[in-house]
Amino acid sequence: MSYTPPPPPPEESGWGQQPPPPGYGGPAYGPAKTNTKAMVSLIIGIVALPFAFCCSIFGLIGIAAIVLGRQGSKEIAASAGAETGEGMAKAGFVLGIVATVLAVIMTIVSVVLVARGHSSLNFRSY
Repeated sequence: MSYTPPPPPPEESGWGQQPPPPGYGGPAYGPAKTNTKAMVSLIIGIVALPFAFCCSIFGLIGIAAIVLGRQGSKEIAASAGAETGEGMAKAGFVLGIVATVLAVIMTIVSVVLVARGHSSLNFRSY
């Protein structure tokens, strides 16, 4: 009887081994990338808040944060883990809503104050 030794164990370093094909068992190899729309949504949402207070109508750029945050969330969900940034997308979405609501309120307040003559934007000539 002859004894056949077992095959050697696979190499620990990974040299000579091929990874499974893409789409097999999870996301693509390498670090997950941050979704660009989620990042831009967060930036626009942050910028829109001061605009809502100081330049009321320009706070409506918060609408862009809402749209991009929603699109970013959908893209992240569809990527099956290849993209990250769900928190940024949600934060941009919420900040966009807050900025848009504040911009509308501040615009209405500004129009009412100007109409009643309680503003420094009084166009009467003396």
